[in-house]
Amino acid sequence: MCGINGIAALSMQIKISEQDVRSMLPSLHHRGPDDSGVYLDPCQRIGLGHTRLSIIDLAGGAQPMHNEDQTVWVTFNGEIFNYLELRKTLLKAGHRFHSQSDTEVIVHAYEQYGDDFVQHLNGQFAIALWDEGRRRLLLVRDRVGILPLFYTRQGERLLFASEIKALLPQLSEAPRISPVALDQIFTFWAPRSPNTMFEDIFEVSPGHMLVLEDGRLRESTYWDWRFPEQGEYHQGSDTELAEQLYDLLADATSIRLRADVPVGAYLSGGLDSSALVALIRRHSDAPLKTFSIGFEEPSLDESSFQQQMIDHLGVENSRITCSNRDIAEDFPATIFHTETAILRTAPTPMRHLSALVRASGYKVVLTGEGADEALGGYDLFKEAKIRQFWGCQPQSEWRPLLLKTLYPYLETSGSQAKAYLRKYYSIGLDNPDQPGFSHLTRWFTTAQCKVFFSQELGAKLREDAVDRLTGQLPPAFDNWHWFNRAQYLEAKTLMGDYLLCSQGDRMLMSNSVEGRFPFLDHRVIEFANRLNPRLKMRALNEKYLFKQAMKNQLPRQILERHKQPYRAPDIPAFFSAHPPAYVDDLLSEEKLNRYGYFDAKKVGFLLKKARRGSSIAYKDNMALIGVLSTQLCHYFFIEQFSRTIRETGTPHCSLT
Repeated sequence: MCGINGIAALSMQIKISEQDVRSMLPSLHHRGPDDSGVYLDPCQRIGLGHTRLSIIDLAGGAQPMHNEDQTVWVTFNGEIFNYLELRKTLLKAGHRFHSQSDTEVIVHAYEQYGDDFVQHLNGQFAIALWDEGRRRLLLVRDRVGILPLFYTRQGERLLFASEIKALLPQLSEAPRISPVALDQIFTFWAPRSPNTMFEDIFEVSPGHMLVLEDGRLRESTYWDWRFPEQGEYHQGSDTELAEQLYDLLADATSIRLRADVPVGAYLSGGLDSSALVALIRRHSDAPLKTFSIGFEEPSLDESSFQQQMIDHLGVENSRITCSNRDIAEDFPATIFHTETAILRTAPTPMRHLSALVRASGYKVVLTGEGADEALGGYDLFKEAKIRQFWGCQPQSEWRPLLLKTLYPYLETSGSQAKAYLRKYYSIGLDNPDQPGFSHLTRWFTTAQCKVFFSQELGAKLREDAVDRLTGQLPPAFDNWHWFNRAQYLEAKTLMGDYLLCSQGDRMLMSNSVEGRFPFLDHRVIEFANRLNPRLKMRALNEKYLFKQAMKNQLPRQILERHKQPYRAPDIPAFFSAHPPAYVDDLLSEEKLNRYGYFDAKKVGFLLKKARRGSSIAYKDNMALIGVLSTQLCHYFFIEQFSRTIRETGTPHCSLT
């Protein structure tokens, strides 16, 4: 992983200066502390910058990198995992290499295949490629959105970078928080790509390529989650398909162990990370170091399952416990790195975990992210299946009671409890074939947080976030099985826009650690997408085929344990014995009114409940975290803009 940035001229009258390109680099230092470099083309039409985290070809992988005659240049963040195989193919085609790095295959693959070069890459990447001969710039992001790439237009210049904060030194004025983005965050948990938290700053969407040529920017999709028409699934027995899935996962894991530095792995104690560590142990002879996190709250802690896997596989493990105080104290830094408002504190412990990795002398970890989306693991999918079944007989008294098997804490006896079940879980039940049916309960709950929006913010919202999303779904969406539709929505909202960004890349790279995700290998996803949905969820048994594939590798207790979603303490972390001063400051009536996003009186009532230690509803918990993180975003990137950017040239994570 690294940091990339650049500036491109949109008209012939504009000249790019090396100084301007270099001014963006300090904000990316945490992404690449090992080295940095800049390329400025002879006509000063474009400048490319790079900060390097050295993983492969430590001595010869400096960037920006070029082809043989220096007519194609690239600055690249990420890894091309099949670079050895691709390099052999390109050598046979006559290309000459001057390094052993995976970066160099990009420029030669572009020479060989043109814009289709990206179809030959198996990896996670954000790429800026300059074709000097054709005077064209390509901005490309990996298929599922593991790595970020942002851009904005400033006059007659196009600015781009791995993080928004690197764009700020070249902006003439502070950015503005987008009302549309806030509406999406308080519905889907994150802005919908290509939107970001800020107006007129966009991200290259997953699986997309932007081409700047002749001063015009055009966008194309080179990959997306696609599912077959119902009935057109993989053929074969469960055993045969499980073996094929295992082989794919084994190879996806093996190629992600390629590095010239030690590679570790996260171990949560859940099925996905346990399976991943088992795959590494089976297909690598190198000693394996694993990293785990625990919590003071017993209901959130998975330490016993972590220890079971450590003993089962005989791996070395380092572990930390994240306290409420840790979360409260580090939450501002979390928001500084996410560059967006969030509704849960869950990213903060992940930042502490990546700090442990770095302190242990590791730069690379493999994680189990993506298995639930690709292979059908979330409780949301189970809930949707029950609600689909209920929708066939909406007046049934017993069908909704199946939800208790999923959520044992639900009270289902008594008229009041049954009324609650119908009020909440029957949302959309009159039309279970509607596009967003699987996610309506989640979106409805989250959207209730918008009651805290100020009148001014509400007046700026012209279109419902859910209507906007469903209007942008692919034409084939309606022809997919309902389970596949649910997978698509999960991958294109929560996974890409939140989990891989705020909880993934940003928390890893804040400590200069690269995360790798074998379950998000596009071959694994494409294979899984063509499985019959019954192989992903058999009755209410999630990830059925995956469990079949791993049944000889894992202890039965791990294989059969009920899925425990990763969660961290939220409101209680901020209102313990020593609440941090910034909470009272940013949630004061004066600050809330001055920033203008939220109704100060309503937030004040919620604060009183939190300070009293009163029981707070799930939606109010999300609302308060969302309000606080929005206020932090405004403070860091808008209020501090003049003081930090203009005086020091780079934003700072400071509350003073």
